[in-house]
Parts: sequence; structure tokens; C-alpha cells
Amino acid sequence: MKPNRMQQALAERGSAVGTMIMEFGTRGVAKILATTPVDFVMIDMEHTGFDTSHIADLCAWFKATDIAPFVRIPQNLYHFCARTLDAGALGIMVANVENAEQAKAIVDACKYAPMGKRGIALGTAHSDYLVPDPVSFFERANRNTTVITMIESPSGLANLDAIASTPGVDVLWVGHYDLSSAMGIPGEFQHPEFLGALANVVAAAARHGKVAAIQPGNAEQAKQWHGIGFRILSWSVDLAIYRNAVNSGVTELKNLLGPL
Repeated sequence: MKPNRMQQALAERGSAVGTMIMEFGTRGVAKILATTPVDFVMIDMEHTGFDTSHIADLCAWFKATDIAPFVRIPQNLYHFCARTLDAGALGIMVANVENAEQAKAIVDACKYAPMGKRGIALGTAHSDYLVPDPVSFFERANRNTTVITMIESPSGLANLDAIASTPGVDVLWVGHYDLSSAMGIPGEFQHPEFLGALANVVAAAARHGKVAAIQPGNAEQAKQWHGIGFRILSWSVDLAIYRNAVNSGVTELKNLLGPL
């Protein structure tokens, strides 16, 4: 089984950095990102047209790198969790987790017994098409699989300790736009209530030995949110990175050329 580089980065450096794929799910994206220092990628199914087959292709391409591929599934359903992991993903993200019952259902779908209830299919993509010793494989898979619960609502904030204390949950990830919107302050990331919510997520994660994560869109946000205590940062999304790079480069060229 491919090692989980995000887990390794957390153990070695105390932090991990990744990025999100929403648009450019191409056969070359894995090797392109391998030329960068990212520890993980989050492949998004919630807001994209990526289907299970496309996710399986992406996970296979990322096997040619040491980057850990994670997937944000479209719904908190068993088959999305288990089939995505069987395809080779090393972690699952689930949106808007609001209570311990939902968190436990995610763990059950992602982890093998005795920690969870994940179904068994050995000799497929997630075990490199080899049939491993089941006992040692299940133990390693449970350790190597990252379960990420997104905090995106006042209910999630109210139940932070219950979610974070769920055995098998590894990361509390703030969906900043959804959370601010659900709080009635959409996009107001400097609002005292929003900043207080971020601090509460970090504190709950720390109390239960978990890690807090968030996705900044610029260096200023990254610096501020890291200062609050977020140890996993996902740098923007592919389409925004590409758009910003083209806009910057073309603007510079037009300034260089000057008026006709």
C-alpha cells in the first residue's frame, strides 16, 4: 500500500500542505504536481463532474508519485467512501458533518474491523492487485487511511467535541465559505464570530489529538489561519491557480507591449 505522505509530513514537520483538483483531472496532473512540494491533493467530487471511473484513473496516476491522493465525496454514503478507497484513495473528505453519528458512519465505511465496517475486497487497486496477508493489511490500511470531516455549519460547531472525539476521525476541516454562509456572514472571514469559530475548531482538534485543516486562497489568509493553529493547509484550487497565473502573466505582457 502506498504510504500516506500527508501523515508522514505531519509526523516529521508538524504540518502538511496540499492543493485541490476541481477542473484539471488530466493524466498528466499527477506528474506535474510531483514537480512541486505538495504533500497531498484533494480531488473534489462534490462540486465537479468527476465520476467513480475518473477518480480511479486519478488515483492510479498519483501512484506514480509519492503524493497522497484524497477525495471529497459527493455525499456521506457507504459506497462513496468504500469504493473510492478501493480505487486507491488514501483519504476521504465528507462535507458538512454535524454530529457524532455522522462521523461514526464515515469511520465505519472507511475503516476495517474492529475499528469500522468497511467491506473487504483484496487483490484490487488499493492493494496493488496483490492479495496481502489480511490481518496485517487491515491494520496498516486503518492507520494509513485519513478520515476528514468538514465543519460547515453551526450544528457542526456545536458538536465539535463529539465529532473530534470519534475514534477514527483524523482531521477537522473548515469549509470557510459554507461555514461563514451558514453563520449568516458569508465571506466575512475577518468577522469576530468567524474567527472565534476557527479558534474553536482548532481547540477541539487539539483536545482530542486531531488536526485542524483549511484551504486558504492567498498568502495572507494562509499566514493568519496557520497562526490560529491550522496545521494542514490546502493551497487554493487548480482552476483559480491557473486563472490567476494567466491573468498575471498576460497583464504583465500587455504592460510590456504598451499601447499600439
